[in-house]
Amino acid sequence: MRVQLKLKFNLLVFFAIFGIFSVSAQEQVSEENAYKKRVLENTEIDFLTSYYSQDGENAAVSGGKGTEELTDFTPTIVVSIPLNADDVLTIDAGVSAYTSTSSSNVDPFDGSGPADPFTASSGASQSDTWANLNATYSHSSNDRNKIWTANFSVASEYDYFSLGFGGSFTKLWNDKNTELTVNGNVFLDTWNPIYPYELRPFGEHGKRLGDALFSRYHITGNAGYNPVFSEFTDKGRNSYSLGFNFSQILTERMQASIALDLVQQSGLLSTPFQRVYFRDIENSFIEDFQLADAIEQLPDNRLKVAAGGRLNYYLNEIFVLRGYYRFYNDDWGIQSHTASLEIPIKLGTKFTLYPSYRYYMQTAADYFAGYEMHTSSEEYYTSDYDLSRFSANQYSFGVNYTDIFTQFHLWSLHMKSIDLRYLYYKRNSGLKSNLISAGINFIVE
Repeated sequence: MRVQLKLKFNLLVFFAIFGIFSVSAQEQVSEENAYKKRVLENTEIDFLTSYYSQDGENAAVSGGKGTEELTDFTPTIVVSIPLNADDVLTIDAGVSAYTSTSSSNVDPFDGSGPADPFTASSGASQSDTWANLNATYSHSSNDRNKIWTANFSVASEYDYFSLGFGGSFTKLWNDKNTELTVNGNVFLDTWNPIYPYELRPFGEHGKRLGDALFSRYHITGNAGYNPVFSEFTDKGRNSYSLGFNFSQILTERMQASIALDLVQQSGLLSTPFQRVYFRDIENSFIEDFQLADAIEQLPDNRLKVAAGGRLNYYLNEIFVLRGYYRFYNDDWGIQSHTASLEIPIKLGTKFTLYPSYRYYMQTAADYFAGYEMHTSSEEYYTSDYDLSRFSANQYSFGVNYTDIFTQFHLWSLHMKSIDLRYLYYKRNSGLKSNLISAGINFIVE
C-alpha cells in the first residue's frame, strides 16, 4: 500500500511539472489495477449434506413426557461467485426433510392405533420440509483492509415463514494482524399456529365437547374436560441481533479473539403445539394419551446476551490447539457456559484429523417446570426441556482431505477439498443425538 501511495505521489508531482505525461500516468495506474489480486479467483461450489437423529423421553409436544425421536436429512448447496476483483456473491440454498415421532403427536388421534405419547401417529405433522435461501454480497476495498457485506434470507416451513436481512463491516489493520467486525441482522417471522388437536374445538367458533372428536372417542378420567386455551392473536415474531468480534494475532504461534452478541426478540415466542399439564387439574384421557390442560405460554419479549472468546495455538507442523469459551445470559432466567477444545492433526499435505470435545451447562428458565409441575394460576409456563436445567457433553471427529493442485475433476468442476464429520451429543436428561455430515468443495474452471 505504501508503495502505491508513493507511486501516485510521484506521478502527481511529475504531472504538475511535466503535464505531457498525464496520459502515461493514467495508463500505469490502470495497469496496476488490472493486476490487482482478486478476492476470489474462481467460482466455488460446496455440496453439503447431513443426517441427524435423536431420541429421548421428554417431548415438549406431549408436555414433558413421551418420545423425542426425530430424524432429519439436510442437503445444501453453496455457490460463491466472483463478480469482479473486489466483489463476491454467495448463494446458499438448502432443504431440511425431517420425520418426528414427537411432533406427529400434535394429532395423536388418527386411528392408526391407540394414542400414546411414546408412539408415533401417522398424522400430517409426522414429517415436514423446511427450505431456505440465503444471498450474501461482499465488497472488499483495494487494500483488502475493509470488507462490507449485505445479506438477505428467506425460509419456509409448514407453520412459519421468515424473512431476514442484515450486513457487516470488517476492518483490518496492523498488517492484517488485528481485525474488528461489526454485524447486524433482522429476522421477521410469521407463524401459522398449529395447536394440539384436542384443543382446537375450544378455540374461537369451536364446538367444545360437542365436537366430533369427543363423539368418536370416549374421555376417561375427568369427563368434563375444560382446558385453559385461547388462540394466539399475535402471529409475528421479530428478532434483532448485533454482534462484535475482535481478533488479534498475538505471536507467530498464537491468535485470540473475543465476541459479544446481543439479540432482542419480540412477538409470539411460545410454540403453539407444545402442551402443558397442571398438577391442580384432574387428568383427562383419550385412550392412553393425556389431553392438554393448556399450551406453552411465554413472555412476548426476550433479551439475550452472549460473550465469548477463542484462543488458537500452533504447536508444530502436526498439532494445533483451538480453545473456545462462551457465557450466555437472558432475561428469562437462563445462564449457560460453553467450553470446547479442538485439536486438528495434520497428516502430510492432504489429510487433517479433527477430534474435539464440547461441554455445555445451563440453568432453567424461570417459566420451566416438568410434567404436571405447573399450576393453572401461573401466568407463564412451559415443559420444554430445552429450557430446563441440564448439562451436555459433545464428542466429534472429522477428517479433511485437501487436493492442493485440484487434480481430480468432473467436467469443469475441480475438487478442492472433502470434509467428513461425526458428532455424538448427550444430555444428563437422557436426550441423545448423532450427526453425520459431509461436504465437497469444487472450483469451477
